[in-house]
Amino acid sequence: MGASLRAMRVPTIATLGCLAAMIALAGCGEAQVGDPAGGAHGSQAGAKSASAAGGAPYVAAAVAGSGGGASGTAGTSGVVHEVADPEEAKSFPLPASVHHRSASSPSVAAEAAVAPGAPSDAEVRKELGEEERAKAQEQAAQRRVLTPVAGGFSVGGNGTIPIPTGVPETVQRVVAGGNAIADFPYIWGGGHASFIANGYDCSGSVSYALAAGGLLGAPLVSGDLATWGEPGPGRWITIYANAGHTFMDVDGMWFDTAGRSGPYASRWLLSTPPLAGYAVRHPPGL
Repeated sequence: MGASLRAMRVPTIATLGCLAAMIALAGCGEAQVGDPAGGAHGSQAGAKSASAAGGAPYVAAAVAGSGGGASGTAGTSGVVHEVADPEEAKSFPLPASVHHRSASSPSVAAEAAVAPGAPSDAEVRKELGEEERAKAQEQAAQRRVLTPVAGGFSVGGNGTIPIPTGVPETVQRVVAGGNAIADFPYIWGGGHASFIANGYDCSGSVSYALAAGGLLGAPLVSGDLATWGEPGPGRWITIYANAGHTFMDVDGMWFDTAGRSGPYASRWLLSTPPLAGYAVRHPPGL
């Protein structure tokens, strides 16, 4: 990550309080305790709190207003109602009734795409230097080959990207998970009640890919992802999240529902999304 993408801490306790309240009330999709239904403009069953690393969230720039357009209210019943993903219009949303095959489980997706003999995390960390330079050259070559599809910034072809080499196996599995659902339709609330779905919204997409890497055991809404993991950008994976939307950078490639080139275009994008107003987090050690 360049210095320009590094986050800065929100300087006042008051601002932190507002951000924390905002995150607690909203997320990508709608969370309703005990409701098993899912799908477009539906509900998320059993939205679980993230295991946050503690401390103040980092943000890409000072969060103004609601930080992303989403808001929510909590009643005495414990139900949290929210507006839809503010970036939904850029994601070519489809209704929950759309006919599309369901995804396999994240673990199956990861195993099917990661080549045997991938280096362990410990092995990778021992071989930096030359590998880092080689990785940068590989990424540059990959970007020259991948051309965005007209109508947005999605990669072309079958919508997948090559599994990177010289990175921890966890990162390879996250990429494999992202590849598995890259061209699935955007369905608001999709992927919340279960990782296995026929469409995914922003947080459902990010949760699926992270689960493929063994980093999540249950889907999280975007508000939860804004406090998940550790603050600041990561070396291989950086998550950007606020109350209404989330996306991530995985080894230099953007994984986002907003900015796609069509309803079945890839979530892997070749253009940097706007970063202002998002908490910046990363998986521990990555």
